[in-house]
Amino acid sequence: MTTNKYNDSPIDEVAKLALEVIQHGGIIHQKWTCAHCGARQTMEVPNTFFRRGQCEECNQITPIIICGFMAEFVRGETH
Repeated sequence: MTTNKYNDSPIDEVAKLALEVIQHGGIIHQKWTCAHCGARQTMEVPNTFFRRGQCEECNQITPIIICGFMAEFVRGETH
């Protein structure tokens, strides 16, 4: 297993913070680190948290115990 060098937190805590972002109009993507090769991963499915993920680099499955997320806010068009 590799050491996580990111500021990740327990998945349940991060999910609560992400829900607040979503409720304020944000779109989130879960980020996590592969326990096998250390590659940083971003889930493609927005506004969803997963408890395990398959690494795009080494194809190994990692149980996601700690993670983070990235958020974006999309502004509507003005007329």
